[in-house]
Amino acid sequence: MKKIIYLFLVFLFYQDLIISQVKRDPRSIAMANAYTTIADGFFAVGYNPAMIAYQQDKPFMMQVVGFDMGFAGNFLSLQNLNSLSGDTLYALGENPRNPKDDSKDKLFRQFEDAGGLAFSQDFHLPLPIINYSSGNMAFTSNLVWMSNLVFPIGILELLFYGNGKRPEMDMTLDVEVFGINEVGFTFAVPYDKFALGLTAKYLQGLFYFGIDPDSSVANMITSDYYFYGSGKYLMRFGVGGSGFGLDLGFVTKEYNGFKAGVSLINALGTIEWNKQGMMKDLVAGPDAVMGTNDDLFNPAAFLGFPAINESQAIAYEYTIDSVNATGLSSPNIFNSEPFKAVDNTDSDGNPIEFKTRYPAIFRAGISYSSELFILSSDLWTGFRNQLYAHAGWRWSAGFEFLKFPNIPLRLGFAYGGPTFKELGLGFGYHTGPMIFDFGFGFKNGVWIHSMQGLNLSLQLTITSFKGRDSSKKPESTTDGPTPLPLENNNTEELEDSSKQEINETTEESLSG
Repeated sequence: MKKIIYLFLVFLFYQDLIISQVKRDPRSIAMANAYTTIADGFFAVGYNPAMIAYQQDKPFMMQVVGFDMGFAGNFLSLQNLNSLSGDTLYALGENPRNPKDDSKDKLFRQFEDAGGLAFSQDFHLPLPIINYSSGNMAFTSNLVWMSNLVFPIGILELLFYGNGKRPEMDMTLDVEVFGINEVGFTFAVPYDKFALGLTAKYLQGLFYFGIDPDSSVANMITSDYYFYGSGKYLMRFGVGGSGFGLDLGFVTKEYNGFKAGVSLINALGTIEWNKQGMMKDLVAGPDAVMGTNDDLFNPAAFLGFPAINESQAIAYEYTIDSVNATGLSSPNIFNSEPFKAVDNTDSDGNPIEFKTRYPAIFRAGISYSSELFILSSDLWTGFRNQLYAHAGWRWSAGFEFLKFPNIPLRLGFAYGGPTFKELGLGFGYHTGPMIFDFGFGFKNGVWIHSMQGLNLSLQLTITSFKGRDSSKKPESTTDGPTPLPLENNNTEELEDSSKQEINETTEESLSG
């Protein structure tokens, strides 16, 4: 039990230390991720790779430094905490002054929809210089740390209703933490009326810890007089994983200021953790085998568990004997087996494939651009509730004010999905080759007192001394090919020839 508490404290420590969609930048945060058809340069990676096709008339873009973090819960806010008191929450029929008051039931349903009291964080650190775009190609690298923590819904049932009203409570804890370095190459092809693009990604898994939901279960049985329960957890650890991902995108050419597009981010994307690789060989020590005494780093041992290799997992079991009010002081109420390494192999003794899916996101967007402003709108969803992705549609709208060319002002609003509503604010400062952008987002709220999380992002990028917009090529005034340049020494011959043609034309006119 002490190790469970230790693990929980470690997790909370990292949550607070980092305070944190897998790809973000300040402009996207400020415009509430309404970004599918307006992303610029390598910032299009992770949103719509097809946008790179329309960058060939702009100069290069290279990131100098960037920082991005986010944190979110499904309830905690200053407003909600101030509203909580014993005399303001009632289940249906409990309030003598208002039998229809169901404030307690409504609050519990919020937690129930999320599977419990949930927290998530993400931290992004783009590697300097490596993020670069030029023409219709881009190369990007992004270091990402993500985690999810969901407290069992059964604990909330016990706190809200006590024992006796919920005979069986789900006490399964859900934890998932992992870090990766995402390296991508983006290429897009413009056609007459639209463009197609793709991003091929190498996913370098750094570390992973998670409770296997298919092999873990915990519950508690309650009545008016006693309760008992049991739990079984299988915890998976990984280090040095690897995999590949693929993004696909489509965007139309701009028509009278309008542009539309769709993309599928991480259409393919998995990370395998129990195969040999360069990083695994590095941390496994001289014998190149994980789970031995010479490991330079073993995530299980780092958290105080037995060191394990790629074909093992950590198992933990406990039981709670039948307990009533008179037996709460008994020292034998809680019984548990020690944490132990178990083989995670099939019937032939081969390691069971240990793979984590990189969640996919579908996006569709439309935008209108003018010299004074940009207005954009997106509709997007994930396909499963995992890490940054959630299976629920989310709509967002963003506005960028361009009255001051060097200082764009941004505002965005999003509705739906796990954070329900979000307000984004931000600005940029562009001077010469330097581009600085800042973005801030209120998650599930529109101000500090109501927000249940936040996004914070800032970036410094360099481009040409002419800036991103001033170097556009002039539009051709003819449909024909551009004439070839003339040699200097042929100038006189051309002038003489032109004069002769004019004289001949004049003589013909007079004779006629």
